[in-house]
Amino acid sequence: MPRSKILKSVVLFSLGVILVRLFFIQIIEHDTWVAKADEQHTLLETITARRGEIYMMNKGEPTAVVLNHTTYQIVIDPTVTEKEDAEEVIKTYAKDYQTADLNQVYDTEGLRYSIIAKNIPREIATKIAESGIPAIWLKKTNQRVYPEGELASGLLGFVNAEGKGQYGVEGSLNTVLAGKDGILKTTADVNKVALSIGNDNLKIPAEDGKNVVLSVDSGLERGIEELALKAIEDTVATNAAVLVMDPNTSKVIAMANLPNYNPENYTTVEDASVFLNYTLEVPYEPASICKSFTYSAAINEGVMTPDTTYFNNHVEYVDDWPIENASKHSFLYGNIDMRTALYWSLNTGSIHALKLLGGDTSSINQQGREKLFDYYYNKFRLGRITGIELYEAEGFIPDPNEGWGRDSTYANMTFGQNLSITMLQTATAFSAVVNGGVYRTPTIVEGTFENGELKKGTNVEVIEDKILSDETSATMRELLVHNRDYLVRAGVDRPGYAIGGKSGTAQVVKNGVYDDTYAELVGSYIGFVGPEGELPKYVIMVKMWGEGRSVGSDDALGLFGNVSNYIINYFKIKPRE
Repeated sequence: MPRSKILKSVVLFSLGVILVRLFFIQIIEHDTWVAKADEQHTLLETITARRGEIYMMNKGEPTAVVLNHTTYQIVIDPTVTEKEDAEEVIKTYAKDYQTADLNQVYDTEGLRYSIIAKNIPREIATKIAESGIPAIWLKKTNQRVYPEGELASGLLGFVNAEGKGQYGVEGSLNTVLAGKDGILKTTADVNKVALSIGNDNLKIPAEDGKNVVLSVDSGLERGIEELALKAIEDTVATNAAVLVMDPNTSKVIAMANLPNYNPENYTTVEDASVFLNYTLEVPYEPASICKSFTYSAAINEGVMTPDTTYFNNHVEYVDDWPIENASKHSFLYGNIDMRTALYWSLNTGSIHALKLLGGDTSSINQQGREKLFDYYYNKFRLGRITGIELYEAEGFIPDPNEGWGRDSTYANMTFGQNLSITMLQTATAFSAVVNGGVYRTPTIVEGTFENGELKKGTNVEVIEDKILSDETSATMRELLVHNRDYLVRAGVDRPGYAIGGKSGTAQVVKNGVYDDTYAELVGSYIGFVGPEGELPKYVIMVKMWGEGRSVGSDDALGLFGNVSNYIINYFKIKPRE
């Protein structure tokens, strides 16, 4: 066959193949190729919502404690951006901000969008933009900034590398603070620059997060944290937590957890326990603090007064188990009144109150257990979620009619052992004891900060329940002031002020049993402060502890005294004239 015919046949065959392929592309595979073309020229981008900032009060005025700082991300499309260009921009400008392995990015098949660096300051982003390196895009973002450093870190929490709140306010209110991201879908040129043309353009604006205002006073919080750190230095304790509430509204005014950490450097924290908020996330046994609740129950039921007497022999045998008093002075042996029993924190006294609730002074019975359970769990809401806006633990109050050794369990409950409750639950219940007998749901969100103004309000369903009579509450205030005997015992001479409270020194459970060696103890103190003749203005609860450390209630009492004095001076509380 002539060479010309062979060549002609080859050309015709090639044209035929091309025509067939064009037919398939233009007719059979039309939709597929249109989609691929759209993909090449469509920009699909998330519009990041601005995270809400966090404020505290400062003597009535909102002040920012968590802010946003504008930073930038470097974004590339591996199918468009040359690897050498990406390497150059990282090496020259963003080595300290790199978040992705470029080899891995370019080895990932089908990858069209990758963030290779984050948290780039504006000045460096400007240099990158001016460098002229092609196919490198800068995306504006927000970096979380904590201008007060370690202040209230256990309360505030932090935001992780993915932009999600962790722990504290940042975690529990993450949905409110984060807002909702938007979407931008539009036609783009080869450099991924958005164009205004296109029928399928879509823009859903981002919904920015809300600025949250806490009822915590920043100046008070700072002062209390300094006092708590000093208390740790001066005692064997390694940790301290302080909670301050307004008992008449149940608003949290201070919530300190020591030691602190810097939320901006959370990745350097070696002990993750510092992330916990011990005032409401870690239930414990507050010990004799709970005698305030046992006494309130017996007085409110009309079966006991401060002048009620019983025979104290320093030990009670319940379920064949000896329960002893810590104070065994000879002058306390014999008939004493309940006021004296509370002052010396006698376990036999609170056990006697439980007997009185059961109508039998000789033994503990079912009626007494059920009465105490009703007050602890139903009225004071101990061992239950309070409903505050933050993460919180539940705790545990034993059932009065189930389990072995029910009588001894409840005997120990009268002085705050064999149960598990949080500081927040305890302080809220104590507020009801001293505020006239009203239980109110605790809150810590004052409102939101919008357009430079505080908009008050919280989403918490506030329970307000009258659980004690005015007379019971007044009697308990008198007992607690006498119990603290602040002019002598605490060494605080503040004439014209009513400062009352109750201590607690708790054994800890080791290997399932109480450590009778007392090698480790947890010291607590709860009390109130205000002018004489008025309802208390503030309730203060202190907890001090340390692994393997014997921390007593006297340590907590010392910190309580310093905090109560600080509050009087800080808020300029005037004494009774």
